[in-house]
Amino acid sequence: MDLPGTYSLMAHSAEEEVARDFLCFGGGDAAVVVCDATCLERNLNLVLQTLELEPRTVVCVNLLDEAEQKGIQVDLRALSRRLGVPVVGTRASRGEGLPELMDAVAALTAAPEPPVSISIRYAAPIEGAIEPLEPLLAERLGGRLPARWLALRLLDPDPALLGTLAEALGWDPRADGQVEAALSEARSSLAAAGLEGEALKDRIVSSLVLAAEDICAHVVTDTRPDSRERDRRLDRLLTSRRTGIPLMLLLLSGIFWLTIQGANYPSQLLSEGLFWVQERLTALFTAWNAPEWVHGALVLGVYRVLAWVVSVMLPPMAIFFPIFTLLEDFGYLPRVAFVLDHAFQRARACGKQCLCMCMGFGCNAAGVVGCRIIDSPRERLIAILTNCFVPCNGRFAPPAKGQVYGGLYITV
Repeated sequence: MDLPGTYSLMAHSAEEEVARDFLCFGGGDAAVVVCDATCLERNLNLVLQTLELEPRTVVCVNLLDEAEQKGIQVDLRALSRRLGVPVVGTRASRGEGLPELMDAVAALTAAPEPPVSISIRYAAPIEGAIEPLEPLLAERLGGRLPARWLALRLLDPDPALLGTLAEALGWDPRADGQVEAALSEARSSLAAAGLEGEALKDRIVSSLVLAAEDICAHVVTDTRPDSRERDRRLDRLLTSRRTGIPLMLLLLSGIFWLTIQGANYPSQLLSEGLFWVQERLTALFTAWNAPEWVHGALVLGVYRVLAWVVSVMLPPMAIFFPIFTLLEDFGYLPRVAFVLDHAFQRARACGKQCLCMCMGFGCNAAGVVGCRIIDSPRERLIAILTNCFVPCNGRFAPPAKGQVYGGLYITV
């Protein structure tokens, strides 16, 4: 089962919630976590969270070829020893390492006992709150879920998870007096230590991040540290208050100009070719003495609309989206979101909305679909409703013989 891509199981979005719920209640035999070798530290956060929930896990370190090009070396054996689970390196674009990955999954699922994986140690107040909860939860779960993992989740309760627990396991901790009393006592002790709400979440996340940093410090070698310094210089240039926004406007203006101007020529060729075919079809229907309404419905209705859509929409989309993909691959789009986040927050929206708006310039449908990256339901709805105000390429990329604005054909 291919789960939605996510960097965390602490559900803040629909993708994270789906991935977490399937690992909890989907009945899988094992998990495979695919990591990016070029930024392993960021992906280990998900690996460590998955190991808390599913000890039968294989870690797949992909993009080893790209890591080698950047001078990054990953000691897979050392990583496997530190995590306590199988680690397989792959170059999926070349098909290398995939048989070894499947062999590791088969061996893991065939083993009578799961491997003893790394255990994350949290701050003393958190460990003290978990300790009395574990035996209570283990007794009620009967091995269906790790008691330690659930204790952490219940200390900072997620209403969606509690509802799924009641539905999938037939047991609701909120209706269990003994568990609720233990939880109340544990939360009181955490509150006395200043760990409640966001502070508790931050401390849990920081423990995972520090563990990931420690592991990467021993298994990842960067033979070209100057490349990271280049990234830092680019960050200072592209995210600075003085240069970030002017460079962003200049770059996006260049992309829009290239898209509009560059699309005119293939759009003209397509429209001429397709409308030449329309003339031939009209002549054919005339030769057949077809009724006027048949010609109007099939040729002037279906075919001409299709011809206009293809000639107007295809060229700008074929130019805009590849360029947009290149910007994403170069890591520029997250920088754009960072630069604009403050301005969007002032409007009570999310900085990620600027990415959806940029996609909307290529196609509003793609922009609306892209709104799923926004965590907050309120901000996601704002992004969806306002995306239609972004003029997509079809509204400002006219072919030579006419123009289409919002589906209206204007003869020139």
